[in-house]
Amino acid sequence: MNRDQALAILDEFVSSPSLRHHMLAVEAAMCDYAQFFGEDPRPWALAGLLHDFDWEIHPSLEQHPHQGAPILRQRGVPEAVVRCILSHADHTGVPRQALMEKSLFACDELTGLISAVALVRPSRDLRDVSLRSVKKKWKDRRFAAAVNRADIERGAAELEVDLWEHVGRVLASMQRIAAQLALDGRPAQTPE
Repeated sequence: MNRDQALAILDEFVSSPSLRHHMLAVEAAMCDYAQFFGEDPRPWALAGLLHDFDWEIHPSLEQHPHQGAPILRQRGVPEAVVRCILSHADHTGVPRQALMEKSLFACDELTGLISAVALVRPSRDLRDVSLRSVKKKWKDRRFAAAVNRADIERGAAELEVDLWEHVGRVLASMQRIAAQLALDGRPAQTPE
């Protein structure tokens, strides 16, 4: 399974631009974590890119991601990547054991918080977001209230990395692909 094949799965199952951006953000963070840990970034990137591919067809915790796993297997996604995707949600009962699995859990919620911080900046440019601005918004529990900060803290702890080092690393990953995330300060495209 290569990235083009994974993107074809996204094209088939994901229509929401915001969900696609989320998955690209997690992919970037996973690639950088693989390199940080000295691992092959290809399976890590696949896990990040595909982790929520089935959310639109299985939009409940009773279904996602375990009902998407057979689809991934049919499409030739490696079992380690499927297991990683299953482990990113506590309700599946699949424990996180490998660094790749722990990294996916750690990056998932955090990308949402960082995106929200960028969206409230006047520039709407992720490259203008600093670690300090994320810390400030972190303290405001009303800001991006749906983001589970306890999961972000637990994810960093499972990886055995400092929380703010983790936030900085994911922020840098996302800043690197700001244009792909539509967070580069350009006006939003309106569908024709």
